[in-house]
Amino acid sequence: MIDEFKTFALKGNVVDLAVGVIIGAAFSRIVSSLVEDVFTPLIGVVTGGLDFTNYFLPLSSEVTATTLAAAREQGAVIAYGSFVTATINFLIVAWVLFFVIRAINRLRAKQDAEVAAPSEAASEPAIPADVKLLAEIRDLLAGGAEKNSRTGPETH
Repeated sequence: MIDEFKTFALKGNVVDLAVGVIIGAAFSRIVSSLVEDVFTPLIGVVTGGLDFTNYFLPLSSEVTATTLAAAREQGAVIAYGSFVTATINFLIVAWVLFFVIRAINRLRAKQDAEVAAPSEAASEPAIPADVKLLAEIRDLLAGGAEKNSRTGPETH
C-alpha cells in the first residue's frame, strides 16, 4: 500500500499540480499586493479619495464605527469594499493569465510549426540515384512502346 502511494504521489502530474498550486498561491499574494498597494490608491486618487477598504454596510444599529475593523468589533457588517477589492483582484489575475496563456499558445504553435516542417520533408524519403536512373529508363521505354503502338507496325 505504501508503494502504491509512492507511485501515485511521485507521478509527474501530481508533482506538476503541487508546483502549480504553490506558484499560484505566491502569484495570488503578488496580485493582492498589486491591487491593495497600487491600484486601490490609484482608483482612490482618480475617484477623489475613494477607499474601498472601509466601505461596509452595518447590519445592526449598534454599529457606529467609521472603519471596517472597528465596525466588525461592534457587530455584523457587510464589507462590500472588501468584495470590490476581491473582484478587482480577480479581474487582474484573469487578465494576466489571459496574456500568459496567450503567449504560451503562440510559443507552442510556433514550436509545432517548426517541428512539423522537417517531419513533412522527412516523410518523403530520398530516392537513391540508381533508382532514379532505373525509373527514367522505364519511363523512356514506356514512352517508346506507346509511340510504336500509335504508329502501328512498321512495314517495309
